[in-house]
Amino acid sequence: MKKLTITCAIALFLSSTGVLARDLAPTPLRPDRIPLVSPPGLPGVQAAQILGNPSQPTPYLVRVKLAADARIPPHTHPDERSSTVLAGTLYVGFGETFAESRVVAVPTGGVYVAPAGVPHYLWAKDGEVLYQEAGTGPTGVTFVKP
Repeated sequence: MKKLTITCAIALFLSSTGVLARDLAPTPLRPDRIPLVSPPGLPGVQAAQILGNPSQPTPYLVRVKLAADARIPPHTHPDERSSTVLAGTLYVGFGETFAESRVVAVPTGGVYVAPAGVPHYLWAKDGEVLYQEAGTGPTGVTFVKP
């Protein structure tokens, strides 16, 4: 009798977890359905908030697309961000002045980290670039004054 009770309990558990697993099926966000918007004053730059809310103290994910030769001038963020290049080669430099001679190439699949408060700049020198940034909010962008 005890063996039958244990077998029934295991069967009930397995069947209930199967139902639960079906209810938790992932819902992918497909690339063609991500609405990119152009921030004012940054020609050739488009961005989309993917996950989270950057104004809240929670993790967030932002996708950025740079047209060929587009640049994001020196700026800082209040939080550390890690960026993964999804397509193209992103050129990244650190400092308060955009210096073409000081950029480092980050190829597709590469990752770089922008520490909190450190001025950095970006360039799609060789063609279109798509990258994704992750951090923990609240965050923002402060451009370095020339």
